[in-house]
Formats: sequence, structure tokens, C-alpha cells
Amino acid sequence: MNTKIRNLSGLAFLGILLVSAQVTFAQVPVETSTTTTTSTSSAGTVSSGTVTQFSPNAIVVRTTTASEPISYNYSKTTTYVDENGNPVSVETVRSGQPVTVYYDRDGNQMVATKVVVKKTTQTTTTTP
Repeated sequence: MNTKIRNLSGLAFLGILLVSAQVTFAQVPVETSTTTTTSTSSAGTVSSGTVTQFSPNAIVVRTTTASEPISYNYSKTTTYVDENGNPVSVETVRSGQPVTVYYDRDGNQMVATKVVVKKTTQTTTTTP
């Protein structure tokens, strides 16, 4: 009988030891990291999306990565090109146009240095 009590006491002690070890390991802080990727090039930071507004001093673009449209200031030195790099007139930029904007930060503002105007694809359906 004494041997059984001693064995049960040993098992109980071992069980308590294992439970306390699990609690201790559960409380050890785990290091986590978050990575944010921003696309940059020699021309600055790059963002792609669709023009929602084009005003005399800013181009507003909706991207898939931001919940709200992003406003970029532009200047007389901002260049406008097509997908092949050929210069296009600023008048080709309009609402609904897909674009890629290369920009630099100037304080809290983002200033477009180059706007790549992409072709829109139109789908026409005919019904007999």
C-alpha cells in the first residue's frame, strides 16, 4: 500500500510539473514581425490604379491596396507617357483611365514625377 501511495504521489508530482511547464512555455513572448513592401525605382515610388479625378493641380487614383483614393500633386515637370514610353499629352489622362504613377514625397505630399497612361480595353457585345 505504501508503494502505491508513493507511486501515485510521484505521478501526481510529475503531472503538476508538466502542467506548470506548459503554462510557463505558454507565457513566453513570441517575436513577430510585419513586412511592408513598397515598390521603388530610380524614378521614385510606384503606384498603379484607376484615375477617379484629374484636377488642375492633382490626380486622384484608386488603387487596390488603399481603402481610399490617393491624391498626387503634379507640376510642369511631370511627364506623361504611354505603356511603350512614348510621350502623350496630359489631356489623355481622364477619369476611369488606368495609370501607373511614379512619385516622390515632399513632406506630407506625394508629387507625381511620371504618369504612365495605359490603354483602356473596351468590350462590346452584340445581341442578334
